[in-house]
Amino acid sequence: MKNEVLDISFDFAVKIVLFCKKLNRLSKDNFVISNQLLKSGTSIGANIEEANAAQSKKDFLSKMYIAFKESRETNYWLRIIVNGHLDHSKELVELIEMSNSLIRILSSITKTARENLEKR
Repeated sequence: MKNEVLDISFDFAVKIVLFCKKLNRLSKDNFVISNQLLKSGTSIGANIEEANAAQSKKDFLSKMYIAFKESRETNYWLRIIVNGHLDHSKELVELIEMSNSLIRILSSITKTARENLEKR
């Protein structure tokens, strides 16, 4: 069975890794921000992967909610990069769009999972 959110988050993580490498090459001063971005941006997919192996519906919701929070944190770091004028590339715009998309998808998944748990 195809898992679209997992595929999107994996592609996003790969793009984040490549972007952070580029950001570090631009300036050593970017290391702290790029490191935070790298951690949160790759954590999204890792938590979705864990959610897919959840032991219970409550465990699934917990892991997906962590992925949702990590997607919001990632979006925060991307906005810092924009507003701090650290990068202005087309790939940054694409990462922000992907980040916003992941936030919407994960928000919907966690809302539905929470509602389903409450019905039980």
